[in-house]
Amino acid sequence: MGVLDFIQTEILGMAWLNRLVASLLTAIGLDINSPLGGSIHFFIYDVIKILILLGVLIFIISYIQSYFPPERTKRILGKFKGLPANILAALLGTVTPFCSCSSIPLFIGFTSAGLPLGVTFSFLISSPMVDLGSLMLLTSIFGWKIAVVYVILGLVIAVLGGTFIEKLHLENYVEDFIRTGKSVDIEQEKLKISDRLSYSFQQVKNTVKKVILYILVGVGIGAVIHNWIPQDIIVQILGDNNPFGVILATVAGVPMYADIFGTIPIAEALLSKGALLGVVLSFMMAVTTLSLPSIIMLRKAVKPKLLGIFIAICTIGIIIVGYFFNAFQYLFI
Repeated sequence: MGVLDFIQTEILGMAWLNRLVASLLTAIGLDINSPLGGSIHFFIYDVIKILILLGVLIFIISYIQSYFPPERTKRILGKFKGLPANILAALLGTVTPFCSCSSIPLFIGFTSAGLPLGVTFSFLISSPMVDLGSLMLLTSIFGWKIAVVYVILGLVIAVLGGTFIEKLHLENYVEDFIRTGKSVDIEQEKLKISDRLSYSFQQVKNTVKKVILYILVGVGIGAVIHNWIPQDIIVQILGDNNPFGVILATVAGVPMYADIFGTIPIAEALLSKGALLGVVLSFMMAVTTLSLPSIIMLRKAVKPKLLGIFIAICTIGIIIVGYFFNAFQYLFI
């Protein structure tokens, strides 16, 4: 086993934990090859694995994020214009909150500060779709090649989407209270390393509280799919036989509200049952980027026309990514 394979399988994928849970369940007399035993095994292993990865990732990303408070991020973005600004905004979105509902307040703050609308939308698209957490979690489940290409394509959607919105000059379709609002820059007190560590630990605690229910529900759904739903049904609906699987998965993901940690177990179970890779990734992107609660929140900040354009850009981008991965699945799996 090569170094990369070891990192993916034993460190990120935690295959050792899978074996340990299987051994413990077998030792108490549970048949992990039965639907019930397999579901319990899947649930315990995935919950523990996700919580460990979640804690480590949130801590690292929060420590990095402590160097980029909103005021500093505004100043950095304000120094760039045009395409470089969109690219930088999309990249900064990777070290910010993990769900779209958390990103919208930052989007409002950036817009009130006078940053170009296209730049703020590049950030808004990127933040929930391609954060660093998604890169590590996707690597743990699907491998580094899929994870890297997923993140690159997500960044491309964010940059092109923001650039397109900028070209349309839709500033008048932002609600008046945001366009006319004033952003007050507060000089951040210099933080010591101990302060940053304390902040990171607190972010881990707060984030786990917010997402634990979604993780449990997501893993529970994944366990049911993995051990109770016949493979033929999944293949028929989301496999090669359905050319509209990507569109179906994208539409199905919109009413849901979860983050990358809650959708990964469902995606993992669907893929193992024969769903196409692009279908699974489209579902994940739709859930994290276009969830109904986040759209409702965003409507408070922008007018219907701009909201519709945002939804259309994200939907078209997600569908294109889905069909791309379907077409080239043989290169990744």
